[in-house]
Amino acid sequence: MDGTRPATRDTARETGTDRRGAVVAALMLAMALAALDSTVVSTAVPQIVGDLGGFSYFSWLFSGYLLAVTVTLPVYGRLSDTFGRKPVLIAGAALFLLGSLLCALAWNMAALIAFRIVQGLGGGALQGTVQTLAADLYPLEQRPRIQARLSTVWAVSAVAGPGLGGLLASYADWRWIFLVNLPVGAVALWLIVRHLKEPRREPAARARVDWAGALALFACGGVLLTALVQGGVAWPWLSAPSFALTATGLVLLAVVIVVERRAADPVIPGWVWRRRTIAAVNLALGALGLLMVAPTVFLPTYAQSVLGLAPVAAGFVLSVWTLTWPVAAALSQHVYRRIGFRNTAMLGIGTAALILFAFPFLPYPGEAWQPTLLMLLLGAALGLFQLPLIVGVQSSVVWEERGTATASVLFCRQTGQTVGAALFGAVANGVLAARLGGASDLDSVTRALDGGAVPEAVRRAIADAVHTVYLGAAGAAALAFLVLLFLAPRKFPVLEE
Repeated sequence: MDGTRPATRDTARETGTDRRGAVVAALMLAMALAALDSTVVSTAVPQIVGDLGGFSYFSWLFSGYLLAVTVTLPVYGRLSDTFGRKPVLIAGAALFLLGSLLCALAWNMAALIAFRIVQGLGGGALQGTVQTLAADLYPLEQRPRIQARLSTVWAVSAVAGPGLGGLLASYADWRWIFLVNLPVGAVALWLIVRHLKEPRREPAARARVDWAGALALFACGGVLLTALVQGGVAWPWLSAPSFALTATGLVLLAVVIVVERRAADPVIPGWVWRRRTIAAVNLALGALGLLMVAPTVFLPTYAQSVLGLAPVAAGFVLSVWTLTWPVAAALSQHVYRRIGFRNTAMLGIGTAALILFAFPFLPYPGEAWQPTLLMLLLGAALGLFQLPLIVGVQSSVVWEERGTATASVLFCRQTGQTVGAALFGAVANGVLAARLGGASDLDSVTRALDGGAVPEAVRRAIADAVHTVYLGAAGAAALAFLVLLFLAPRKFPVLEE
């Protein structure tokens, strides 16, 4: 394999082997809760706004949830290393279900947004702890299998979520979007409580929890991510709210650094960035989050405005990459066993960079099969890229570090997506303003075109904006390639099992 370290016991896997099937089913249900959440809600926004009002700030239904998930990932990772995966997963699932119930009972938009944040506080535990438990339960040779199953859950959720949300909103009530979480989550909780067995840890062996660092990190991340998510949307980038939030976030960042340096057992320990393997993967997956914004945010608009497709067909163009991603992830083990984790990931992200770079050279206006083919290829390339890095990092640390290491790479990927949405949104709006004149932006243009014929000048402007975004995404993929080439070790330090 990539290398060895002295052998270590993974007691979580030893005690859970005989009940892994039931536990894996619970993990897939828990992952489905988190994966379905945003896609199901998105299609019910008109019904929610019609019932509760608050159209001017409904975007916080998504932003608030995203912020809560992102800033809590490192905290839950550290807690799972300190107290074990089971109590953290149970607490996170219970909090998510409580948030779901409260969302169904919301009486206005402000209450719904607040309860969505409660959901996100639980969703951070679901995402990080599920990925960590997958590594605990399976040895290195079998981890691609479980990771591919979890990837399939995300793929199915991306495809089925919008349709399910539309059905519930149209034929039942939008509140059922949140109520359906309760029986699914209850089954997942029951399976976890009954079948997941972890070894009892002595209280003396547990490190103290750095609650001051967790609070500082939550405040800092919340402020900075709010500045990124809302900048250019709720207020201009060069405005008092943007400057105030950015300045406050930087001050809080300094507070986080001071608190974490003084903590005996910090939430984000220094070894996360001192070890070349984890630091390189953190940066590479941050770049992955950045480039994923191009297809997920901009491709549906391109498909409808430039190609003239209906919303359902435009969604299909995007969703096809969820077919090849888990397949490539499952097959990646046959590649990295031969050439190693780093080289496999470099092969995947190098191919992804070429695919993203090819998008602007598609003929104008083109046929729907052309971007669909590119998305099929892109999904395969990214499946080959992401999974070997996650498995490699999880296999390079002991049990007591695995939750923190997994949470750090997921946190960087989530942060990359947030930064990418703000950055590429500004780029696209800048290109539109240059092509159309005035203060045109992508959201206002697409809303104005909804249901009507698209003028040729506007079609070309949107095509140019999306092409520029894809070139930026290709640059992010190239950056990830260079990070792996120059920063990642040629052989990951894998622990013997």
